[in-house]
Order: sequence, then structure tokens, then C-alpha cells
Amino acid sequence: MPEEHQYTNALINETSPYLLQHAHNPVNWNPWNDSTLEKAKKENKLILISVGYAACHWCHVMERESFQDSIVADLMNNNFINIKVDREERPDVDQVYMNAVQIMTGSGGWPMNVVALPDGRPVWGGTYFPKDNWQQALTQVSELYKNEPQRLYEYASKLEQGIKGLDLIEVNTEEPNFVQEDHKNALKEWEVSFDHTMGGYKKAPKFMMPNNYHYLLRNAFQNDDTQLLDYVNLTLTKMAYGGVYDHIGGGFARYSTDLKWHVPHFEKMLYDNGQLVSLYSDAYKINQNPLYKDVVYETLEFVERELAHQDGYFYSSLDADSDNAEGHHEEGAFYVWNQKELKKLLGNDYSIFADYYNINNFGKWEKEQYVLIRKDSDEEISKKHNINSAELSKKVREWKTKLLLEREKRSRPNLDDKSLTSWNALMLKGYADAYSAFGEQHFLEMAIKNANFIIKKQAKEDGGLFHSFKNGKSTINGYLEDYSTTVQALLTLYENTLDDKWLISARYLTNYAIDHFFDEQSKMFFFTSNEDAKLVSRSIEYRDNVIAASNSIMAKNLFKLSHHFENKAYLKMAEQMLNNVKAELLQYPSGFSNWMDLMMNFTNPYYEVAVTGANAKQKAFEFNKKYIPNKLISGSITSSNLPLLKNRFEEESTLFFICQNSVCKLPTEDIYKAQTLINKK
Repeated sequence: MPEEHQYTNALINETSPYLLQHAHNPVNWNPWNDSTLEKAKKENKLILISVGYAACHWCHVMERESFQDSIVADLMNNNFINIKVDREERPDVDQVYMNAVQIMTGSGGWPMNVVALPDGRPVWGGTYFPKDNWQQALTQVSELYKNEPQRLYEYASKLEQGIKGLDLIEVNTEEPNFVQEDHKNALKEWEVSFDHTMGGYKKAPKFMMPNNYHYLLRNAFQNDDTQLLDYVNLTLTKMAYGGVYDHIGGGFARYSTDLKWHVPHFEKMLYDNGQLVSLYSDAYKINQNPLYKDVVYETLEFVERELAHQDGYFYSSLDADSDNAEGHHEEGAFYVWNQKELKKLLGNDYSIFADYYNINNFGKWEKEQYVLIRKDSDEEISKKHNINSAELSKKVREWKTKLLLEREKRSRPNLDDKSLTSWNALMLKGYADAYSAFGEQHFLEMAIKNANFIIKKQAKEDGGLFHSFKNGKSTINGYLEDYSTTVQALLTLYENTLDDKWLISARYLTNYAIDHFFDEQSKMFFFTSNEDAKLVSRSIEYRDNVIAASNSIMAKNLFKLSHHFENKAYLKMAEQMLNNVKAELLQYPSGFSNWMDLMMNFTNPYYEVAVTGANAKQKAFEFNKKYIPNKLISGSITSSNLPLLKNRFEEESTLFFICQNSVCKLPTEDIYKAQTLINKK
């Protein structure tokens, strides 16, 4: 029998799992759309905008405490037009109102709750509120609107200017000048925050920030900075040892709540895992650390087991919460263990398992529960327990298999099964980078399958991209993040396949983005298309965060495409974009690490590697196995008219052409010799 519900609101017609979670609240929730916004204007009512996402623990808490309460719902329904927003579906809406909350309160997060005037301009906001505080705040703001509305309108005007000023970018008219000293000065500011004991930064919570460590890895490698490289490897090792990594099922949670990467908020996001696969794959190329290989393989096994659809696309996330053994909804219930169940499952192996994964005070969380965390290397455990490394590895594999089977019997966390173009592109790049490092053909097949999904299923009639896909339907006009990450992924895929259709698609999508997102005034890209409905502010996302800023990714794409197609206009755009953020970059390098990675392309030698001939694919793969971040590869097994390949094909031999600024060294058939022709600095 279908489940009967006392309440059903307008969210019942949505496809977002997060919105559907609220479809039976007594609150009269509406989706964000033109008709809802028009209704607010028509009725002259305040708008209450509540933003969250499906895997968000505190979003669930606030729903249970407040949004499922009929008394709270009456207060909200009588005084507001209530709108629920999935921040992953509508990052543009989230960004505008998050900026407002950060101006008003000094911080932000989710759930995010904002009260706006009927015209959409915010006047009050915050994040999670306990029920009593929530009722009190809503009562006060609704009373103020009834009695002294002019005060709210005056405040809204000031706040609107503040929001618009946050992402205000002025063109830097000084001649672009990027030098090695810029990196050194930025690192001096940055290094103060490094945690040289546990890796990451000296504060909790600890986010993994993949683009930070991608840049630091590259900087350390190209400048032979062993201290910096040691710090990056320490961080990667501690993250892989920590409870933030799922030792049984693979994959990373979103962040650690403590300083030792131990207890995460247990939600697992596609975007984190895609980027971290790329990071660990690149790091493996430098030191062949077997731990890094295990992390990549196990993470991709997790993705395929729990986040992949057979048609080639990836789901968004797994929830932090699930039912515990007593049937109560609890954060982390799916992932944690107690001593009793571990002893029963592992038998005689329990003592070595307990030492390996710290079933002791170091690994204890709460309520006699343990979050598995490593502290010692395999070598140290082998020596301590007088067991050889092969036998220990065999035991670890057996433990993981046994515990994974047992864990599958538990109540599973909810799956957010919408597919986002930008996050899929990050995962696509992860697979391509993993193939580059390990040569696993299956990884390349997964990357190609996902690329075909994006290009075929997420394409609009005019050649642009949709943002979201669910139940066989593509929706929501794409944002800059969709274009920048897809172009980045396609460029990576081209370098691993030498199939020029990916390169041509990357150029086409870049040109589309220039036509619909580029701002001639600031010489940067807006986050939203010129075809999208106007919000309070049309923002420009340029500061790197857990995911690199869509502008920094696009600037790097333009730089690469300028070399692939000998297009000086692309290069000039990339150079100007970097110049625009340079001053802020030097002050706050950790928020501009992807820009700094681009800056290394200007401050260090950068090479075009062309490989042509019957064995070009195999030779390009062998060439790519070495970590060389200051190069791009172009290649073909037949004659090609691509600028870097034109007139370079020879039937009898496969040749490497190593070029810098279109000046090439003598071609060679030898991979090792070709690699030695590239200087790091």
C-alpha cells in the first residue's frame, strides 16, 4: 500500500532528493521558480529561503526539530512564502544568499536560512537554529515587517550593495608580470598555518582542499623543495590513515571534525572523491607509494559500487545519517564499530586488527563506538607483530572483505541520486588521471563512458550544457562550473586518448562559455549565463575553495587551449584573468591555489609535447606515467591538421617533438630522451 501522509506541499513535483525529503512537511514549501517569486510580490509577503543538501546532517536535524512541527509550520505559513532550495541544484541562488549571511553574521554553512523582501533582497539570515530560537527570530522579523517595513527596506538596500561588492573585480591595468618571487612570498604567508605533525592545517575542522595540495605538490616538485614535498606527503598519508577515509569501503568523507583526521561528518560527496583520486594519482607518479595506489583503487571501487549508474553517469552523494541497530537515525551509524561485534567477526585476528586500526583510546569516538583510524605503517605493524608484509597485506584484505559484507547488512545511508554535470566532470578527470598513473584500461573506459554521457545527454539544443540530470531528464541551464570542469576533463581525456574529438568539444564549450558568461568589463566570467533569470547579484566566482573556482579552472583551460590551437586571444584572456586576482592571491594564497598553479605556467618553462606516428598512443601513455606538470600533450596515429601536429607525421617512425613557445627541439623516438628535454625550472 502507498504510504499516506498528513501533509503534502508543492515540493512533491520536484526530482531533487533533498527537496523531496521536505515534500510532506506541514510547511507550505515551494520550489525556487518564477511563479513562486511572483506570488511573493503579488501577496506582498516576506520570502523565507531555506537552503541545504541531501547529505547534510544539520539540515536533517533542523527539519526534524522545526519543519516537521505543525506549530512552527503555522508561524512560517502565515507570515512567509516559504522556498526550499537544493544548493547543489541551484548554486547560483545559494551563492547570493550565502554571501548575504556571511556579511550579516560573519560566517556561513548549511542549512542556510534567509528572510528576504518580496523582491528577493535579503534582510535577515543565519544557519542552523534550534526550534525556540527559530520561532523567536521569525516572530521578530515578521513583526518588524508589519510595523516598520521601511527599516527592512533601508537595510536591504545597504546589504544589496555589500553583496554586489563582494565579487567585484576590477581589471588590473598594470602590465602582467609573474615571477618566481611571487610564489616564494605567497608560501611564506601560507606555511605559517601548516600542521607538520598531522598534516593539513593547524585548525579543526579539517577539509581536504585538493587544489591546495595539487599546487603545493607541483611547487615542491618543480622547485626541488624537499621540505614542502615532505609536508604534502605527510598530509596525504595522514588523510589516508584517518577516519575521514573509509578503510572498509573506500572513499573519503567530506571533512574531519578534529585535528587528526579522525571523526568525519560522514557524508561522502562525489566532488571530493573525484578530486582526491586525481591528487593521489599525481602524487603516486612522484614516489610510487603503494598507499596512494590503494587509496585510488579503493576509492574508485567505492564510486562504482555506490555512486555509479550503468549508463555512465555518477550520483551526487551519500548521507551522513542512517538508522542504527536500535532503529534510531544517527550520524555515522553505517560506518562505526564496537569492540563486541569486531571480536565476534575477527576472532583470533582481533588483537592485530585492533592495533592496526586503533580500537583503543586513540580511535574511540563516543558511546563505545570506534571510527577506524591508522597510526602506524604496515612496516611498523609487521615488525611489532612478527608477521611478514605479504601475510599482513593478505589479512588486511580479508578484514576489509569480511567487514564490508557485515556492513552491507546495516541500514544504508540515503543516496542523492541526481547527477550534476560539474561533479561528473571532476570524477571523469579523476578516472583519466588514475589511468595516466596506473594504466588500468577500465579507468579509461569509465572516463570515456562518462564523457559520452555529458556530451550526448547533458547537451542543450544550442550546444550548451544542462546542470542536472535525474530520472532520464536533463534540467537547469548550466553554470560556469559545468563548462569549466567539463572542458578541463575533456582536455585531460584528450591527453590520455589522443582522440581529437575531445579536444574539439573542449574548444567548442569554451567558446560557448565566452559567448554567454564572459564579462567584458571585468574580463572575468560570470557564474550564470546571460540567458538566466536575474538574481540580487550576478556573481563572479573567483576564489578557490574545496572545489577550485570556476574562473580559475576556466583560465587554466584557456591557457592550455591557447597552446593546442595557437590562439593568442585565449592566452591573453587567461593572462588578464590571473593578473586581475594577483594582488589578492599574494595576500591569501590558500584561497587562490589553482590560480597559483596557473601562475607556475608563466613563471616556469611550459612545454608542448607533440607525439605522432603509429605507436603514438602507447608512447604518449608511457610519457604520461612520469609526473611532468609543466606540459601538455598533443598526438595522433595518423596525419593531423591540429596546429601542434601539422606536417609532423611520418609513416615509418613515432616521434616526440618537445616545443616551448612554438620553438621545438630536434625530434626523438626515445621516450626517456624526450622527457629529459623538459626542464622543471
